[in-house]
Amino acid sequence: MDEEQMMCEATDEKLINDAFQRLLDSYLASRHRKKVDIITKAFNFARQAHKGVRRLSGEPYIMHPIAVAQIACEEVGLGSTSICAALLHDVVEDTDYTTEDIENIFGAKIAQIVDGLTKISGGIFGEQASAQAENFKKLLLTMSDDIRVILIKICDRLHNMRTLESQPANKQYKIAGETLYIYAPLANRLGLNKIKSELENLSFQYEHPEEYNNIKAKLADTEKSRHELFDQFTAPIEEALNQMGVKYEIKERVKTPYSIWNKMQNKHVTFDEVYDILAVRIIFTPNKREEEINECFNIYVAISKIYKSHPDRLRDWLSHPKANGYQALHVTLMSKQGRWIEVQIRSDRMNEVAEQGFAAHWKYKEGEDAEYTEDESELNDWLRTIKEILDDPQPDAMDFLDAIKLNLFATEIFVFTPKGEIKTMPSGCTALDFAFSIHTFLGSHCIGAKVNHKLVPLSHKLQSGDQVEILTSKAQHVQPSWINFVSTAKAKAKIQAILRRDSREMQKLGEERFAEFLKKNNIESNANAIDELTEFHDMRNREDFLQAVGNKTILLGEKDVDELQGKNSNEKSGWRKLVPFLGRGKQKKTVEEEQQQNLFVVPEKFNRKKPIYITDDNIGQYKFKHCCHPIPGDDVLGFIDGKHQIEIHKRTCPVATKLKASFGNRILDAKWDMHKKLFFNATVRLQGIDRVGMLLDISQVISSQMNVNIHKLTIASEEGVFDGSVELRVHDREDVKDIIDQLKKIPDIQDVTQIK
Repeated sequence: MDEEQMMCEATDEKLINDAFQRLLDSYLASRHRKKVDIITKAFNFARQAHKGVRRLSGEPYIMHPIAVAQIACEEVGLGSTSICAALLHDVVEDTDYTTEDIENIFGAKIAQIVDGLTKISGGIFGEQASAQAENFKKLLLTMSDDIRVILIKICDRLHNMRTLESQPANKQYKIAGETLYIYAPLANRLGLNKIKSELENLSFQYEHPEEYNNIKAKLADTEKSRHELFDQFTAPIEEALNQMGVKYEIKERVKTPYSIWNKMQNKHVTFDEVYDILAVRIIFTPNKREEEINECFNIYVAISKIYKSHPDRLRDWLSHPKANGYQALHVTLMSKQGRWIEVQIRSDRMNEVAEQGFAAHWKYKEGEDAEYTEDESELNDWLRTIKEILDDPQPDAMDFLDAIKLNLFATEIFVFTPKGEIKTMPSGCTALDFAFSIHTFLGSHCIGAKVNHKLVPLSHKLQSGDQVEILTSKAQHVQPSWINFVSTAKAKAKIQAILRRDSREMQKLGEERFAEFLKKNNIESNANAIDELTEFHDMRNREDFLQAVGNKTILLGEKDVDELQGKNSNEKSGWRKLVPFLGRGKQKKTVEEEQQQNLFVVPEKFNRKKPIYITDDNIGQYKFKHCCHPIPGDDVLGFIDGKHQIEIHKRTCPVATKLKASFGNRILDAKWDMHKKLFFNATVRLQGIDRVGMLLDISQVISSQMNVNIHKLTIASEEGVFDGSVELRVHDREDVKDIIDQLKKIPDIQDVTQIK
C-alpha cells in the first residue's frame, strides 16, 4: 500500500469516527435510555458491510447511514432502536446480509424496521411504470406496522436532498419532484415542520435555482430592516411579559424562500408584496403544565392591549389541535410601522411538538426508547384511513397517490354528529364525505343531509362547527357523478370501488346478452365479432361496449346481424368487414408515421445524464404539451414518453410533478439555446380601474413601444373595474417580463400577471 493511499484511509477513518462520536454525543444528551453498546455494535456491523464503497460525492458510504441516524436522533428525537435501524437501513439492500442475519444479531424489532425500509427502497430507480407510487403504497403498508419506518425514511430522504448536488441534473429533478410530491406532505402530516420546510426549500433550490437565488438575495437585502422592525415591535411585548412574570423567549421567524415563492405564484404578487415574511414566535414555560392553554390566552390578552389585532386572523389551535398534533394560538397584530405581523403563542412543549411532530409526544415517555403510544388517536385514525384504501387497491397507482395527497395537504375543520361528538374532517369536504367517513353503508345510501337542522344536498360543503345528520334510503345507489364533488381519499376510494364492482356486474350481464344474441342469430362466437360491433357503435373499447349492452344503452338487432354476416355469401366469411378494417388500420399507421417523421426518437443507448439542448433548428423534434405551454426562458425538463419521443414540460407543471414522482428514470435535463428567431404564444392578464383611453394606452405600450404583435385582446369592464387578457407573440420569457414591467407603469393598472 503506498503512502498516499494510507493517508487517504487515515483521513476516512478520522472522518467516520468523528461523525459517529457526534452521533453518540447527541444520543447521550437526549432523554432516552443510554443503550450505547447496541448502537456501537450496529455502527461496527454497518461499517464492515459497506467497507470500500463510496457515494457519488466521493465520501465513504458509511457516512450516509451515520448522517441518517444523526437526523433521526437529533432532529426527530428518536431512540436507540431507530438509531440502530438507521445505521443498518441499507445493509440488506446493498450487501449480502439478509433480514434474518439482522434479526439474529440485533433482535426482531430492529430487523422489522430494517425490513420495512428495505421493502420501500427496492426498485426505486426501476423501469416499471409507476415505481414511486407503488413504493409509496409499500411505505404506507409498512408504516401501519411501525411508524418509525416512515420517520427513518423521511430522515433518509432529507440527507439525500442535502447531498443532491453530486447527482446529475435529471436525477436532481426526479428526486426533488418526488420529495415535493410525497415526502414534504408526509413530513407535514406527521408534524415534522422543520424537516418539511427544509425538504421544500431544497427541492425548490434544485428545480428553480435562479428564482431561489433571487429570493435569497432579496431576503439578505431586507435583513437589516427586518431586524429593526422585529426589535421595535417586540420591545413593548417583552416589557408586558416581564411584568406578568412569564418565563419566555421571543424568536424571529422568517418565511422560507419556497413558501415566499409559492405565495408569489398563487397570489400573483411580487416579493415586496408578500406581507408576512416576518412573524414573531413567543415560546413560554408554563408554571403548571395543565395551565398552559390558559397562559396562552393571558399572553394574547396582554399583547392585544398593546397592538390592535386583526379580527379575521385569530387561529386557535389550542382546544382543537391540527391532525398532526400542532398546537398554538396565532394572532395578527398591526405594528406601529403600519405592517400586519403574525404572532404565534405556544408553550415549550407545543413548540417541541411543532418542530418534531408526533415523535416529540413519545419523547415524553421518560426513560423509554421511543415506543409510540396507542393513544395517539389522531395519527391512528389517519393510518386507519390509509389501511382502508390499501385494502381496496385502485388499478391506477397515480390515482392512489392523489387520493392520499388529498388527505395529506388538507387543513382541518371540526364537525359535530347529531349526538354532539366531534369529528375532524379536511376543509372543503362535503356532506357525502362526512357520510363515508362514518360508514361505507351510510355513504353509499346517502340521499342528503341536515346541516344545522336545514336540509342540504350531498354536495353541500361543510364549515367548521356544523352539526351534520346524514339521511339515507335503501333505494339509493352510488352515482358516477359523486366522484366529482367528494374530496376525501376515503370517499373517493369507496365510490370508485363500488362503481368498479357495478361496472363489472353490468359487463358480465352484457357478455351474457351478447352471447344470447349470437346464439339466437346462429353467429359464431369470437373476439372479432365483439371488436367489429365495438367499432360499429363507436365505442372506445370492448368493456364500454359490453357495459352498454348490459345496461341496454345499446339494443342489439337486425343492423348488428347485417354488420356481422354481410348481405351476400362472400361477405358471410367476414371479409367484407375485415378487408376495409385492415385497410383503415394500415392507412392510419401511415399517417402516424408521417406525423412522427420530424420527432426525435430516443435510441436504446441514449445518455440520460446529459442535458438536451432545445435550439431554433431542432425545436420541431420535441413535443410541447398544452398542459403548461413552456416557452424559452422557462425552467423546463424533458420526459421520454411511451413512444420514446421527448415531451417538454415546465418544471412547475402539475403533469410534470406527477411524472417526476412516477417515472423518474425517464426524466431528462432540458436547456434552451434559442436566439430570438421563433415566436411563441404567451397570455398576460390585466386588471385595473377603467377609464377613457385605457385600451389605447395598453396597445400603445405593446405594439409601438415594445414592437410586439398582439394576437388577441379581450377586455371586460364592470362598474368601473376592468379585467382582460392579451395573447402575444413573443420570443421568450424575457420578452414577457419586459412587457409586464412596462404595462405596470400605465396609470390605473393595478395588476399584470402571466397566465400561460
